[in-house]
Amino acid sequence: MAEATLPPPAPPRAGPTGTFVGTKVGDHQNDLADLKVRIGEANQRFQQLRVITEQNAQRYYAVVAAISARLQIGTTPGNPVLVSQWNTAQADLDRILTDLAGLNTLSNDIAAQAAMSNYLFQSISAAYGLQGAIEEDHRRLARLEDEVNRTVVLIDRLLNWVNDTVTRQTTYVNNERRHLTTLSLAIKNGEMFGPPLANRAFAAVTSRQPASVVGTARGMARQPLVVIRFDRPDVPYKQALYTAVSQALERRPSTTFDILAVAPIEGSPAKVALNASESKRNAERVFRSLIEMGLPGNRVTISTTTSTAVLTNEVHVFVR
Repeated sequence: MAEATLPPPAPPRAGPTGTFVGTKVGDHQNDLADLKVRIGEANQRFQQLRVITEQNAQRYYAVVAAISARLQIGTTPGNPVLVSQWNTAQADLDRILTDLAGLNTLSNDIAAQAAMSNYLFQSISAAYGLQGAIEEDHRRLARLEDEVNRTVVLIDRLLNWVNDTVTRQTTYVNNERRHLTTLSLAIKNGEMFGPPLANRAFAAVTSRQPASVVGTARGMARQPLVVIRFDRPDVPYKQALYTAVSQALERRPSTTFDILAVAPIEGSPAKVALNASESKRNAERVFRSLIEMGLPGNRVTISTTTSTAVLTNEVHVFVR
């Protein structure tokens, strides 16, 4: 991941022109300034959480390394020193889990700012159709529209950084919980039986590459296992997704899955870009849901496409 710093774009300045549209430009300018402040604060929170999580991970790994080294040379079954170290490692992992909760909260906050930027863009676009504007009002609207578009890019970049970190940390914590279970058994017996499988699974997840587009939204050669339409906030898709994926794994335990984000092609190029960005975030949400349900991340790929056949953002899940 690139260094998570957001270059602050220079805000356009617009004085009053004495028209109603000119007043709207000033209001939207203030809204954009407030939005930038909140995004700057969110970026600062992200940097702080990254530092805290790194420190907690370093402490955790130091304790786990000490336990593994002692087990490697052999020790007494149920060694109380190792039991105490294992409890410390468990506490350190719980701190990382708290950091993960903070990242999830931050992701939700940034998503709310993304929705605000979308509203602001639509309001600016609508202002072009208002009566009583002068040429200077439209020039200032155009500059403000460009600035909102640049801000949308920054928001999307920050949200992707946070979501990528959440995905990695979720997989990491789940694997390390299994690792601690392995260490607990090893401490009980006084010896290490071998490297934990969780480490191999984590390596496979982190090396996952983006997939190519697997099809179009309608008339595909492959029929999707699940179609999730994000046509309203908080779509309750998890139970249906879990049931469908569970049944697919029961039929073929080695099944892997493709997640396809499908965005509609409608409106201005900026609107299409916003739809594509939102659709991608929805696909990442579905991916994280599958990880939380226990599906190994190396058995899932994510791709994106656009389609004239859909009216709202959708996520399709395919069996591969």
